[in-house]
Amino acid sequence: MLLDRIDNDIWIYEGSVVQFFQLPFTTRMTVIRLRDNRLWIHSPEKLNPDLQAELKYLGEVTYLVSPNKLHHLFLNEWVSAYPNADVFAAPGPPKKRKDIHFTKVLGNSAESEWADDIHQVLFQGSPIMEEVVFFHIKSGTLILTDLIENFDPQYFTGWRKVAARLSGVLSPNGRTPLDWRLSFLCGKAKARKSLNTIVRWNPENIIIAHGKCIMGNGTSFLKKSFSWI
Repeated sequence: MLLDRIDNDIWIYEGSVVQFFQLPFTTRMTVIRLRDNRLWIHSPEKLNPDLQAELKYLGEVTYLVSPNKLHHLFLNEWVSAYPNADVFAAPGPPKKRKDIHFTKVLGNSAESEWADDIHQVLFQGSPIMEEVVFFHIKSGTLILTDLIENFDPQYFTGWRKVAARLSGVLSPNGRTPLDWRLSFLCGKAKARKSLNTIVRWNPENIIIAHGKCIMGNGTSFLKKSFSWI
């Protein structure tokens, strides 16, 4: 099985490794099954026949979600494979991907298509990056993309390990990468407002796109990770 079940109606898929500033980033996709077997795909990964077969068994791919301006690399593959799916994105991707028709730009409250199952908030405060954060209500699971990175300390070696440590993205103390944190210097009030919304959801688990997920005590980890705000 390619999809790992986290809880009822939520799965993760370990994706490909992508290079970012010469660092090899592991990636992760999240799948949520909504009512009527509609599948909600967060940060779509590279498609392959086995993955498509498992998704077909779970339900119908209905919503494709690009949560920030960096997570769109494989989106066109999914649009081609699932032409009837609606494509939603944070404010960034539609400006970069003119080759894709986006159904809607995501905002600060959950879309009607999934509001019964998923909360959402647009994490604001940075002029260079806005990420949409989601919360699967049934499982108590927060879904992040780049706002927290939490790599195993043994994953990187040499200068890459030093860079990751300086950036603050090594487990068990993973947090927002240093360059992102600096971009919030003039917007911490907005960031705190977004964070307060997330904390009120009281997440038990946190799915992280890059690094180790948090299974249990998610709210405590969240507060520690965002102490810089």
